[in-house]
Amino acid sequence: MARPRLSAKTYIDGILAGNRVILSQAITLIESNLDTDNILAQEVLQAIISHTGKSLRIGITGVPGVGKSTFIESFGGLFTHQNKKIAVLAIDPTSQISGGSIMGDKTRMENLSIDKNAYIRPTPAGNSLGGVARKTRETMLLCEAAGFEIILVETVGVGQSEIAVKQMTDFFLLLMLAGAGDELQGVKRGIMEVADALVITKSDGENQKHAYRAKIEYENALHLFPSKENKWIPPVLTCAAIQNQGMNEVLEMIEKYVIHTKNNNFFYQQRENQNLYWLHQNIKDVFEERFYQHINIKKSLKEYENNVKNGHIPPWQAAKDLWKIFENNFD
Repeated sequence: MARPRLSAKTYIDGILAGNRVILSQAITLIESNLDTDNILAQEVLQAIISHTGKSLRIGITGVPGVGKSTFIESFGGLFTHQNKKIAVLAIDPTSQISGGSIMGDKTRMENLSIDKNAYIRPTPAGNSLGGVARKTRETMLLCEAAGFEIILVETVGVGQSEIAVKQMTDFFLLLMLAGAGDELQGVKRGIMEVADALVITKSDGENQKHAYRAKIEYENALHLFPSKENKWIPPVLTCAAIQNQGMNEVLEMIEKYVIHTKNNNFFYQQRENQNLYWLHQNIKDVFEERFYQHINIKKSLKEYENNVKNGHIPPWQAAKDLWKIFENNFD
């Protein structure tokens, strides 16, 4: 049985007062697929939107096993020790086979999870990455309105989730392993092009030599990419998060980036472009949802799917036919 919802005013007042219980309930509201919840959630978002945009948004990605949770715990601690409030939002893809969470319990960040200045919220992706990315972005806005100054958005590092995170953050950090082999790192080539910095993790003990070699290789590789619009050259750093080695250097580098991009106005232009990106993404989501929920599409879709599967109709023709069914019965 669903928990009774609060009034829009109660959500709004609670969020603006920094009440974490109400913030968590508001995020649950955002994540709901019920039409009544969506209407209430949009009312809350509209009311708090003028209180958003003041935080620094940092995206963090990397292959499973690179040490994202360990890195975030150590990195987040740098902010909380300065008495800054930090929210960690984790896009947690759900297994398409079992329906279970891939990333598991975020209480692996043992210190950060009990830090009074930190708030950790995983978001299970379910079957729609676009939907979860939109809801993660809306969750970010709620956290900003609740007074969080730093927002870390973590992705598991598979598929298109990284691009979605890039489109909602100010700085995009790619964590890499030294000597992991092309089979693990090959997926990162496209992501390297959009990353604002690379950090090689677990660079301690015997790994130091491998990390230094990898640092040189990645620096050379980055020089082959086209120069960025923001005139920033992505640096390559090394760290050992468990020992807190190199973490201050990562923070200083991000601070330099913020100053650099604010000075040349890219910081603000990127935010404007991201707002437009999410406008068009939401339009696509609304149309797709309306399309699949339409009663006549529900009646016809299975037959068309079977005909496409059996090669009786080409996919593009089936799509056009289905669109005509939808268009002619649009309500």
